[in-house]
Amino acid sequence: MTTTGAWTPRFASVAQTVPPNVFADMDVKVAKAVAAGADVIDLAKGNPDAYPAEFIRDVAKSSVDDPLNARYTPFDGKPAFLEAAAGWYQRVHGVALDWRTQLFAVEGAVDGLAGLFAILVERGDAVAFADPYYPSYHCMSVMYGAEEILLPAKRELGWLPDLDAVDEDVWRRLRVLVLNYPNNPTGAQAPASFFAHAIELAKRYGFLIIHDFAYTGLGVHDQQVSYLTLPGATDVGVEVNSLSKMYAMAGWRAGFVAGNPDVIARLKQYHYQMGSMVTGMVQDAGIVALNSDQSCVAELAARYAARRKVVSDGLRALGLDVFDSPGGVYAWIATPEGWSGQQFADALLDKASVAVLPGTCFGRVGANYVRLSLLKDEAQLREAVRRIGQAGAAIGL
Repeated sequence: MTTTGAWTPRFASVAQTVPPNVFADMDVKVAKAVAAGADVIDLAKGNPDAYPAEFIRDVAKSSVDDPLNARYTPFDGKPAFLEAAAGWYQRVHGVALDWRTQLFAVEGAVDGLAGLFAILVERGDAVAFADPYYPSYHCMSVMYGAEEILLPAKRELGWLPDLDAVDEDVWRRLRVLVLNYPNNPTGAQAPASFFAHAIELAKRYGFLIIHDFAYTGLGVHDQQVSYLTLPGATDVGVEVNSLSKMYAMAGWRAGFVAGNPDVIARLKQYHYQMGSMVTGMVQDAGIVALNSDQSCVAELAARYAARRKVVSDGLRALGLDVFDSPGGVYAWIATPEGWSGQQFADALLDKASVAVLPGTCFGRVGANYVRLSLLKDEAQLREAVRRIGQAGAAIGL
């Protein structure tokens, strides 16, 4: 039997629930403005403008000539890479991990998060995270049919959620709590007491914690806390790390998941079938980066702190309210009175040729905020501030 007319494929339900990518959508807007002749300073992206330190690049270059790196790497990651990650945890955070059972190499934080959602979340399960949030948490929750529970972050708490304000019934049905500090988009950092309280709740109610530590090292050092430093952390959770921001290796795609050995074992089994191994020369570069004295990370943190001051001081002088964020690579800015985040972001692109993301890209709480990336040099950031000031009344200042 034959059919006539146009044929269309039948897609799985998950393919029909994938939310739009807010970053890709913004790229389209920026490209349209550039095509119309605008000289746009794009501060919407979290794409590092820095370059890996020379000693890291040198190892990557020489490793290309290693014949073994043309082959598939070990499923779990090179032993030397995992040992370097364990050594990094010990030296930088004072955490002792077994590299064989408590560490697993992944192609960046999102790869690790996607695998964790796949093995931990089923349709109808409750997943909680702070609002504002990194959009991937929302997308993964939607794709797996989870009940999404947003914990409103509070300005008066330094953009942390009030865990004590969460109804006990929520904790009882919760399957996974996702944390992310230093935070994207706000730049907030969480003190050890916050993690300790989350661990106590996880043990009491039986849920698992995933800490997305993608911005490790890029903040006020004495306030930077690894989730795994807390007693009992590995009993109820894992931490996802990325080399992308810490060593400016975003395009190289490498990271690792650390913590609870049962979760790591299941993640490995899933990834063996559904994932790819990290490129060999990238792991070699990661080894030397993780084993270094971390001065290259401190240099990046200082660079971003200086940029944050340029933006914060400049925008505050214009009358804008900027969160004094201690970590990450973004500025979190309240909109002028009467302006939504979307309206303000659109006006900045149209009137000042400065691209930022509206807070609604990151949930509900950020409706009257925008996120501005610090991943441009100081000259461009100063120019962006100047343009915003020049636009003045046209953007509500």
